[in-house]
Amino acid sequence: MATEDLFVGYGVRIPAAEIEERFSTSGGPGGQHANRARTRVELRYDVAGSAALTDRQRAMLTERLGDEVTVVVDDERSQFRNRMLARERLAGRLRAALAPRRNRRATRPTAGSRRRRLEAKRRRSEIKRARRPPSGED
Repeated sequence: MATEDLFVGYGVRIPAAEIEERFSTSGGPGGQHANRARTRVELRYDVAGSAALTDRQRAMLTERLGDEVTVVVDDERSQFRNRMLARERLAGRLRAALAPRRNRRATRPTAGSRRRRLEAKRRRSEIKRARRPPSGED
């Protein structure tokens, strides 16, 4: 269980009780330390069941990340450092999902882009025409 609340931004603070922590051994090479020390950290956050979010925030997170967000970190040899990295990554994913999306404003193609597109089509047409067998008119 996490000891501190997680500050995400956009007015969101997740209570430590809502973040589930698991520790396990890291896989791969590394000798006895990697095989025995429980330094791998897995954080789970239940978006759908969280009381820390408004309905709008919950809907945004569920749409963009799903009902549950999981972060796994085994980058460092230290469990404490991996915990800090996992909390930073979880906060970053939530912050990015809560960020307001800008609507794309439709623009017209520039004269140069139209000219380049038509020129590319002409070149491609010429290449294909050159591949055809000679017609009987020649």
